[in-house]
Amino acid sequence: MSLAQVHYTSAAPGDEGAAGRFTAVGPGVSGALLAEIEPLVRYELPGGVADRPSDSELRSLPQAFGYFVLSDGSRLIARSAPVRDTGGTGSGVRFHAHAVHLPPGVPLPDDRLPVEAWRSPHWAAATPGGPAPDPLTLPPGPTPVSEGLDDFAVSRGPWLAAVLADLRRASDAEEGAAGGGPVVLVERQCADVARWLGLASVTLPRESAERLTFTTYTRRPEGSVSRVVGVGPDDAETARAAGLRVHVCAGRAPVGGADDVWAATAARVWRSRSPELFREARELPGEPFAAGPLAVTALCAGIGLGPKERAAAAGWAADRPYALDAKRTGQLVEALTSPAVDDRTGAEFDAAGRLFGALEGRCPASVTAPLAAMLVTEAVRGGNGSLELPRREAFEGPEGAEVAERLGPEILTELADTVGSRSVARTVQLLRVARLLGVDGRESLPGVVDRLAPALLAEAAAQEGPPGFAPALLELLDEQFEVRTALLGALDRIAPGDPGAVARFLERVTLPFTGTQALPHLRMCAEVPEAMATLGGDRAAVWHRVLRAAGLSPFAEPLVLRTAAGLVWEDRAPTVGEARLLLDAATSDAHRTAGTWARLVDAALSPSDAGTDEAAGLAHDLLRGFPEEIGGRERAGLLLLDLVRELRTGAPEPGWAERVRTLCARAEPVDPALRQRAHAALVERLLAPDRPGAELYDFVHGEDAELIAAYDRTARTEAVRTRLRTQPAYVADCFTVWTAHPHAGRTWPPVAAALLDEVLRPAVRGMSAEDVAEVEATVGRTGSSGRAEAFRDWNRSSALGRLGRRIAGRVRRG
Repeated sequence: MSLAQVHYTSAAPGDEGAAGRFTAVGPGVSGALLAEIEPLVRYELPGGVADRPSDSELRSLPQAFGYFVLSDGSRLIARSAPVRDTGGTGSGVRFHAHAVHLPPGVPLPDDRLPVEAWRSPHWAAATPGGPAPDPLTLPPGPTPVSEGLDDFAVSRGPWLAAVLADLRRASDAEEGAAGGGPVVLVERQCADVARWLGLASVTLPRESAERLTFTTYTRRPEGSVSRVVGVGPDDAETARAAGLRVHVCAGRAPVGGADDVWAATAARVWRSRSPELFREARELPGEPFAAGPLAVTALCAGIGLGPKERAAAAGWAADRPYALDAKRTGQLVEALTSPAVDDRTGAEFDAAGRLFGALEGRCPASVTAPLAAMLVTEAVRGGNGSLELPRREAFEGPEGAEVAERLGPEILTELADTVGSRSVARTVQLLRVARLLGVDGRESLPGVVDRLAPALLAEAAAQEGPPGFAPALLELLDEQFEVRTALLGALDRIAPGDPGAVARFLERVTLPFTGTQALPHLRMCAEVPEAMATLGGDRAAVWHRVLRAAGLSPFAEPLVLRTAAGLVWEDRAPTVGEARLLLDAATSDAHRTAGTWARLVDAALSPSDAGTDEAAGLAHDLLRGFPEEIGGRERAGLLLLDLVRELRTGAPEPGWAERVRTLCARAEPVDPALRQRAHAALVERLLAPDRPGAELYDFVHGEDAELIAAYDRTARTEAVRTRLRTQPAYVADCFTVWTAHPHAGRTWPPVAAALLDEVLRPAVRGMSAEDVAEVEATVGRTGSSGRAEAFRDWNRSSALGRLGRRIAGRVRRG
C-alpha cells in the first residue's frame, strides 16, 4: 500500500507575513487535515543561530522528528529540518518538512515502530519533482536508531529509572489522555532524544510504545500536543516554569532514584546491556508494568538488583510458584540468598518468607534450604520479628544442623540475658527459632517466661487494637507445650497484682488455657467481660460469677479474693453492702492473705457511705478482724465510725466529746459526712435524758464551737420539738441543762439562751396547765426549789434579758 506523503516549506528569510506553504500533498489528505498538520511540522531555529551559518553549522542544527495522532484517528510521522535557502543570495536558512500520513488502522511497513524511521535515508530536504521513496520503508534488520542503545543507556545511567518511569506513565492510555503536559527531555542533541524513545520502544510493551507520541525538538514544549518532547538546554527553564515534568539529561547527574520499582529494575537491565530480557519478562504472567516478572528475569540472568526489586521478585514468585521451571527457580533462590547481598530489608525478608512457604513441598529441600537458612539467620541476627518462619522439617538435614551449630549459642546467650531490653516479638521469635533448630533452652525457660509475662501486658497496653506480636505468640504457644505451660502459669501468678490489665490483655489476645492447668486467676480474668456484659451494673452478681469461674474456694486459694475484687471494682471502692458481701465470703485470715481487707476499709470510709449505720457496723467488724493491719488515719476513721455505733446503740467509754475531737484530728483529712455523722451521734446522745452528767459537763465546758453548733442544730430539729411538746419530763430536763451552766465559757451560754427562748418557750406555751405544773414539779425534784422558782419566773416572763439575770441570781443563791 502506498502511503500519502506531504511536503511543507517555510517562507524564505525576509518574506514578511508568510509562514510557509505545502508544496506537495499526497492523495487522501484533506484540507482539514492539512490545517491540523501545519502547526505540527513547523520548525523554530534555536537561539543564537547565525544569519548565514556555514555548512557544518547548518548540519549541527537540530532536526524535529515527530509522531502524532490526528483528530480522525490517523497518524503522522514527520521530519522538519533546517535547509539553506537557495533563492536570493542563497545564504539564509529556512526549513523543509517531510511527512508520511497513515490512515486509521494502517500499520507501519514491516510492523515497525515510528521511532525506527528516525534515520531513514529517504527523508527529503526538498520537494521532489516526481515519485519519491517512502521514508518508512526501511531495510531489514535494526535501524540506526536501535544501534548503540546499550552504550547510550549506560551513559545515561543516573537518569534511566526516572525517565523510564515517566515514559511509562506517558504511555498509559488513561494518564496520557488526561493531559497535564508532556514529559520533557533536555538533551544537547535531538538524536539523543530519539535514542530515549528507542529505549522506550524496547522497554515498554508494544501497545504502550505505540501510544507514545513525541517530537524530538521544539522551542515551545508547553504548547505541544505530544506526550514526550525534546528541548535544548536553553529551553529547559521555560519548560520548568510551565510546570512540566523535566529531565535535564545534558547536565549534572540527579541525586536519588525513582520510587518506581519497575523502572528501577528496567534501568538495571539496560545498564547490564541485556535488553533481550524485556522480551523474556513479557512472556511471564503478570501486569504489563509489574516489577516482579522483570526482576525475576534479571536475577535469573545474574543481574544484581536492589532490595525493593528483589522483594518484588520474591513476592511475584511466591504468588506464582508454578510459573518458573526448576532451573530458573534455583537461579532465583541463589540470587536472593547470595552472601554478597548485604542490604536486605524487612519487606524483602517477608517476601522471601512467603516464597519459601510457596516452594516448600514443591521443590527439593536442597533448593529451599538456602532460603530457610537465610530466614532464621535474619530472625536471630537481624531482629525481624515479623518473619514467616519455615517449618521444623526444613532443618532436619545437614543444612539444618549447620545452621543450628552456628546460631544456637547466640540464641541461648540472648535468652539468658535478663538485663537488657528485649521486646516481646524478639523473645517469641528466639523461642520459635530455637525449637526449629532443635536448640535446648530448657534451663533458661523459667527466667524467660518470668520476664516475658509482664512484658506482654505492658506492650499490649501501649498499643491500639490487637498487639502486633499476637499471631507469632499464638503460634509459639501452639508449637511448644512447655512454653505454653510456663507462660500461662507466670501470667496466672501475676494476675492478682493487676487483674484488670490481664483481663484487658485477654480480650485482645485469646490465649489457649482450656487444658488441664488450674489457672484460676486467668479463668477469672477471661470470665469478667462476659459477666459484665450479661449482668450489667449488678456488681455483686458479677462478683459471684467471676469467683465461680476460678474453680477454687477462697478458703483454699485466698488470692482469688484479690483477683475477683480487682476485676469487679478495679479502681473503685465497693459499696458498704458489697463490702459486707466480700467480707462474709471468706475468713479474716483469707482477706489478710489476699490483702482485700484494704478494699473493705475503703468501702467503710467511702464518702457516699461513711455516714450510714451499715458503715459503722462494718467498721466495728473490720477493727475486730484486722487489728494489726489497720493503722493511721484509716484506723482513726473506723474508730470514729465505731464510736458513732456505740453512741447510737451502746455504752461507749467515758469522754465522748474528747474522743470525737481526737479521732477527727487523727483521721484528717476526714470526710465531711463522717465528721457530721459523728457530731450528730454525739449531740443526739447528749440531748437524751439518760446521758451521764459528766459527759454533758465536759461537752459544755469544752468550748468546741463546731460541736456546740451541731448541738444547736439538732436541738432545733422537729424530732426534738415533738418530744418537747409531748413529754413534760423532757422539757424539765432541757430547761435544767440549758440553764445549768451560765458561765461555761463564751460559746455555750448564748446558744443555751437562744434554745430557751426559741425552742423551749414555744413548746411550753403550747402545753396545758397540768403539763406545765408537771414540768415545774419535775424541775424541783431533779434540781432545787430555787430552780423550780426560776422556771416559774421564766415561764411568766417575756423579757428574756431580765429573766436571764434573775435565773442566774437564783441559781447562785440556790
